Amino acid sequence: MRTLLILSLLLTWTSALHAQQPLTLEDAIDIGLERNHRIRIARSDAEIARNNTTRGTANFLPTLDATGSYSFSRSEQETNSPFSFGNSNTRNASAQLALNWTLFDGFRMFVDRERYDELAILGDAQARSSIERTVVSIAAAYFRLVQQIRLLETIEETSDISRMRYEKERVRRELGGSVSDYLNARIAYHNDSAAVLEQRLQLTVARKDLNLLLGRSPSAPLTVVRDISLPALPYSDERMLEMARERNADLITARQGLRVAESATALSRSSFYPRVNLFANYGYSDRLVGTEQSERFSGDILTQSTDANVGLSLSFNLFNGFRNATDVQNAQIETRIAEITLDEAERQLEGTLLERRAALRTRLDAVAIEESNLEAARQNLALQIERFETGTVTSLEFRDAQVQFVRAETAYIVSLFEARLAILELQRLIGDIRL
Repeated sequence: MRTLLILSLLLTWTSALHAQQPLTLEDAIDIGLERNHRIRIARSDAEIARNNTTRGTANFLPTLDATGSYSFSRSEQETNSPFSFGNSNTRNASAQLALNWTLFDGFRMFVDRERYDELAILGDAQARSSIERTVVSIAAAYFRLVQQIRLLETIEETSDISRMRYEKERVRRELGGSVSDYLNARIAYHNDSAAVLEQRLQLTVARKDLNLLLGRSPSAPLTVVRDISLPALPYSDERMLEMARERNADLITARQGLRVAESATALSRSSFYPRVNLFANYGYSDRLVGTEQSERFSGDILTQSTDANVGLSLSFNLFNGFRNATDVQNAQIETRIAEITLDEAERQLEGTLLERRAALRTRLDAVAIEESNLEAARQNLALQIERFETGTVTSLEFRDAQVQFVRAETAYIVSLFEARLAILELQRLIGDIRL
């Protein structure tokens, strides 16, 4: 019992320790790839498209149908006809197999097979695009949570300073100090306390958003690594453009859309060819009439039969109100639309990539500036705290140093967050998101 108790305590302690481990970005993405609802739906849609690439879907294989029936009837007759059975019970049983196989349908089955293959590739591309966007959303929610945690720490730090200042001004007021300094310190402390409450709410919302993207309960406990790293992209501008043209999921989707439209055009032309079908049928029937005693007939009458036939059928549409020609024209228009969409996607991708590269450089420059500004604000606040201890700083100067520090810390954290989002978006554009 003692050994079991010790083992139980060790397991509980180990589980608690594991639960307290902060969630890394890689762990969050792994969980999201497995449990996120949008990702699961996107993968299911792609699986459906792949399932449609079988020969049976493209009508290469024959169809075989089996039918059967059974019936029972009761007949009571009163007649003076010598040909009447009198009262009778009739049982009918039948079964049939019907085979139908399209041998030629104007090359439609071959085009269909190619079209379903293209649709499967399109489904994979669409799924990848959806998954990449969701992964970026998960990473953004992760870093947003880190941002809110660090902002809360900043506001709590300045709130502690305001509380210290308020307590000292209250003591000085009791000793005959300035009423104005005491009231200013009190107002500043209450304002900072309210800011802490508001920031805790923002932190709760950010934690809820990340949990939902991970497919977890919104109230599940969640801790993350507080660092917002800014990984370098080891690619030149020319290389990133090449990667985007080769690997961007949206551009691949547009290319596949064009291929699907082209296959639809070929499919519409199949209506101008004849259709040749092979058919075969085999049937069996069993009919039993049970008669009661009569002047002419007595006993049961059994009838059994088997039927079989096989043949070829040919059909060719001569005129249907020009619907076939209209279908071809519409398919050609859809192909032109797909070509325009692809051209627009290529140009849009190049322009977006140019914009994201410029945005990333701007964000990184802003991080460097805000970091320098934060260091100056921190030093100024430390100086004002020292001067406050000696009573050589005004209430306005002290509060101004506090506000400057909070603004500088907030601006630095926000610039880190925006730079990290710019990196994520650039990685998505060039197809460099880890899936």
